[in-house]
Amino acid sequence: MKVFYSEIHRRHDPPFEVFDGGLRVPYLENPDRMERILKALRGVDWAEISAPTDFGLEPIAAVHDQEYLDFLTSAWTEWLASDAEDKSTLLPATFALRRQPRRPKSLLGRAGYYMMDLSACIVDGTYEAALASANCALSAAQAVTEGGKSAFALCRPPGHHAGRDYAGGYCFINNAAVAANWLSAKGRVAILDIDYHAGNGTQDIFFDRDDVLTISIHADPDFEYPSFIGFEEERGRGRGLGFHHNFPLHKGTDDAAYLATLDQALGLIGEFKPAYLVLSAGMDIYAEDPLGTVKVTTNGIAEIGKRIASLELPIVVVMEGGYANEALGRNILALLEELK
Repeated sequence: MKVFYSEIHRRHDPPFEVFDGGLRVPYLENPDRMERILKALRGVDWAEISAPTDFGLEPIAAVHDQEYLDFLTSAWTEWLASDAEDKSTLLPATFALRRQPRRPKSLLGRAGYYMMDLSACIVDGTYEAALASANCALSAAQAVTEGGKSAFALCRPPGHHAGRDYAGGYCFINNAAVAANWLSAKGRVAILDIDYHAGNGTQDIFFDRDDVLTISIHADPDFEYPSFIGFEEERGRGRGLGFHHNFPLHKGTDDAAYLATLDQALGLIGEFKPAYLVLSAGMDIYAEDPLGTVKVTTNGIAEIGKRIASLELPIVVVMEGGYANEALGRNILALLEELK
């Protein structure tokens, strides 16, 4: 299996994030996550690890708003030139109600407009890391169009919380969406998001489209991030009506319950008859993940991979979340072993 990975991810290493109540904590989406996965991949004989190809900005601008990308490009330089007392990371204190469409002119105003939460921390190197991450996803997509059964994009930062014109949940560029949109020129595409949290950004990007089927299996947003999107009744809009599906899960969902839900999702993918599948692979569904409440085991993750493989589609696996670092390599190998 071809694996695409870039060392540039290390340039994105915020010193902290802010939890509910204002608590500063070490950044959970940290470079150690990649170290654990790389160590596991280097211990098998089937992973061919390569640097990604640079696809340029065109495939990224095809799914993201240009003014948002301009903000990501210049935000850090503007932050350093500002009069802020603590310049260790760019985080705004005021966030936009998107009912108000006007884009502010000030840096902090734009940051509040384009950032969804206090985990989308921007530091020196964030934009470069996000670009490299998107190129990993595009390189994996290219690999399956060239005959590969599957390919793994070891993306960091992750992407599925990034919408058309906003960052959130550790995500800045939606890697899976960029890859899926690029593939859509070659055939119908399905995106299956198995991350613990709803793929709000992916939903936002494809909500009006009927050429890309999007499905997200995730913790119910009634009690879990991102809180405002990911409900069962959200099925698409306009041409996209019926081409998006959310499967909210209860706290404590175990292997059997998760796999029963997965079977429903796989049935929908089979009916859609895509040429390609993009899998947003969040390992925070694991029972011991510090941010999760569902209880999927490593064996359950392997079975998820086995059932997805039964679709017999070219699969682009895109790394999303997963914060139980000690188990991260083991869990991603359990998935990929079934997909390779």
